[in-house]
Amino acid sequence: MIWIQEFIRLKPRSRGCHLITSEVLAGLPQIDSVKCGLLNVFIQHTSAALSINENADPDVRADMPEMLDRIVPEGQSIRHTIEGPDDMPAHVKSSLIGCSLIIPICDGELALGTWQGIYLCEFRNRGGSRSLVLTLSGKSIS
Repeated sequence: MIWIQEFIRLKPRSRGCHLITSEVLAGLPQIDSVKCGLLNVFIQHTSAALSINENADPDVRADMPEMLDRIVPEGQSIRHTIEGPDDMPAHVKSSLIGCSLIIPICDGELALGTWQGIYLCEFRNRGGSRSLVLTLSGKSIS
């Protein structure tokens, strides 16, 4: 059984949903050595989230933030305003979507479906770079 943990820093991104599968894989090349296992991807922030969703049609990445803005619109009467009007709605969206993913590893690859990819959901107008903790466990190929 192997356990590997890596920390990666994502470049700052604009508000929206961004496909980051390739960055996660680049940050954890040891995935190739795992026959059967699990990858936990955890974001260390409360105003962004992680999701698995459609990776082929970029319209999905454009529609997701618009749909979330309908569920949690800015401009509501809130108490937590010290970090700006987009901060509290970002916290709510982060709680709804989630801060971690568990993805199966099969024969050295993420066992994502044909049209699935890992998204960074950035809910702030200027969220900055985001930190991920990647924890891999499983049985080695050799």
